[in-house]
Amino acid sequence: MDFLEGNLELRERQRLEGHTDRVWSLAWNPATGVCGIPAMLASCSGDKTVRIWQQGPSGSWDCSAVLEDNHTRTVRSCAWSPSGKLLATASFDATTAIWECVGGDFECVATLEGHENEVKSVSWDASGSLLATCGRDKTVWIWEMQPGNEFECVSVLQGHTQDVKMVQWHPFMEVLVSVSYDNSVKIWAEDGDSDDWHCVQTLNEASSGHTSTVWAVSFNSNGDRMATCSDDLTLKIWDTSAKASETSGSSCGSWRHLCTISGYHDRTIFSVNWSRDGVIASGAADDAIRLFFESKDNSVDVPSYKLLLKKEKAHDMDVKLSAMESKGT
Repeated sequence: MDFLEGNLELRERQRLEGHTDRVWSLAWNPATGVCGIPAMLASCSGDKTVRIWQQGPSGSWDCSAVLEDNHTRTVRSCAWSPSGKLLATASFDATTAIWECVGGDFECVATLEGHENEVKSVSWDASGSLLATCGRDKTVWIWEMQPGNEFECVSVLQGHTQDVKMVQWHPFMEVLVSVSYDNSVKIWAEDGDSDDWHCVQTLNEASSGHTSTVWAVSFNSNGDRMATCSDDLTLKIWDTSAKASETSGSSCGSWRHLCTISGYHDRTIFSVNWSRDGVIASGAADDAIRLFFESKDNSVDVPSYKLLLKKEKAHDMDVKLSAMESKGT
């Protein structure tokens, strides 16, 4: 798609209301559109609940389920498994819950405990067999799914010196990225000989990285680039030195700083999401959403990203997470 051609507009399609406190995270069900499955979205909130939203025949969205009475504090993050059958929710109560839809009703089938305090983010790997969580205790935990919806912690990763804000798996490799209050981005991979997980690269100010808290990370669909956002008011694009599709094992090569997108938000950038169509969405404390797309200007040696469109006052408060539906924008 040539997004840089023509006039584009971002319009509010529908406002989903139901949570009684701040909404922290959204997640599209990846099974949407498969075998007639209707579009489905999960949201989680400071009201300690998770809501499931479904699109009806008329095109309108309605809340089809409220998952409650499991978490005792804010639910900070939610993520569907690749099959769309399981939903993981991470909470400030130091637990991560695993939900399964059984007979039309969602049931909590497992509760993962281990973090000392608030769990900030949860992410499934591409196979659906590994789950990563991170928290205020400065650690990243990797869990392996066992038969019968059992989960075993296979590694506790200690490398960050401050609160870990988000974890995100590579789109198709067993490579994990974490971002933190310590201003760094860390790349984790498994040692093929010992099966131990370790940090294979740290991206920080010394490597043209962020100078303040890194809040979020998102990969492009090819897995050869990732975007990060920060309290330093910038988005940074990173590129792997080897094409991910040509690498073997669990290593996707080292990452290098490609370019910095700055001057578009004037307050902390909390969220970034990269769509399958190559559009990067950012949300910030200035209540605005920005969309960016790679410029095809051949006169410039270094790749650059141009502002595609902007939406001021997209919400009445901070835009914490911008989620794009898997089939595009």
